[in-house]
Amino acid sequence: MPAIVVLGAQWGDEGKGKATDLLATTDTIDFVVRTSGGHNAGHTIVVNGEKFATHLLPSGILTPGATSVIANGVVVSPEALFRELDSLIERGVQVAELKVSANAHVIASYHATMDKVTERFLGKNQIGTTGRGIGPAYADKINRVGVRIADLFDEKILREKIEAALDVRNHLLTKVYNRRAIEVDAVVEELLSYTERLRPMVCDTSLLLNRALDDGRTVLFEGAQATMLDVDHGTYPFVTSSNPVAGGVCVGAGVGPTRIDRVIGVIKAYTTRVGSGPFPTELFDQDGIELQRIGGEIGVSTGRTRRCGWYDAVIARYASRVNGLTEFFLTKLDVLDSWERIPVCVAYEIDGERVDEMPMTQTEFHHAKPVYEFFDGWQTDISGCRSFDDLPANAQAYVKALEDISGAPIWGVGVGPGREQTLTVHD
Repeated sequence: MPAIVVLGAQWGDEGKGKATDLLATTDTIDFVVRTSGGHNAGHTIVVNGEKFATHLLPSGILTPGATSVIANGVVVSPEALFRELDSLIERGVQVAELKVSANAHVIASYHATMDKVTERFLGKNQIGTTGRGIGPAYADKINRVGVRIADLFDEKILREKIEAALDVRNHLLTKVYNRRAIEVDAVVEELLSYTERLRPMVCDTSLLLNRALDDGRTVLFEGAQATMLDVDHGTYPFVTSSNPVAGGVCVGAGVGPTRIDRVIGVIKAYTTRVGSGPFPTELFDQDGIELQRIGGEIGVSTGRTRRCGWYDAVIARYASRVNGLTEFFLTKLDVLDSWERIPVCVAYEIDGERVDEMPMTQTEFHHAKPVYEFFDGWQTDISGCRSFDDLPANAQAYVKALEDISGAPIWGVGVGPGREQTLTVHD
């Protein structure tokens, strides 16, 4: 039985939750695992016409019989975790079993404080963070002053770590940002208030997942954010603070690379991104407005309007290469129903030269201009199609053209938000 990775192949918001949910409902998925990021992620799932949004929780939390896992590579806000769980429970959802890694790092209230004041301080050079403390929590992890979930069960160690983390931070808050110092006692008291509810969830998730794979059980690793937001391989510095690429799954879950069988890259039939940073195919005309309106392009976690542009095959090929994709899952094809001609970026022009692969430097990428090829639209509603053969000929041709220029086969196509609105291209 396989270990399957589902990740974003653009700048996020591609529909990873839909792909994960589809796999979890069409196959027997025993574990659904988050391996990076925090509650800055946002997955939307539509079940029987009802919309659910997950942020920190894996999408598998809605799948009966599956165990959801928040692995060691995630940064966890206990407050956000229980708020999200309670919200689902209040809606009558029977949430799946949840396990949390003892080695996952904690987002404390001071991380969000530092995130917000630092971003404001940057002014026009802002990164476009969500202000939820994800970056500062990862910085503490790398600086070795972070707090792990396991530390919440030892008050002495917890207090020592909070004191160390706030020692420098309070100087910055009071002397640089002109803010009030954060009290150690208040932070410790807040974090300790979550321990009893957390205790039965916490375990060695690396051991749990490796034993599950040894026993032939199916593990689905669910990506947060996306390839172009990866701190190493994305459009740095306009990126997240972790590694959402396939290689990060192994580190973030404590499983070896030889355990992975499938790597599915989720990609929209056009392109969007939230926050600052370069975006070669971004549209500033009526087409961009229509993509935003028809696609409902509002961030699940942030509520921010997403920037919209045409499909970028250069980015698709890059994502295929750095992730070792075995296949793509193409979403929101139905959003393009009304266009007579659909542009697709097949290469860039940089300083008068054609470039077919991702530029090496930030400067080159900032100056990249899209080279378009145009495809005939289908101008009919495809949301009711239930097989690939049901699609109009031009829609089929568009999908096949994207497949030919994107570096990996397209396994499935989404033609709407519902579970039933997914078509299989390759079995």
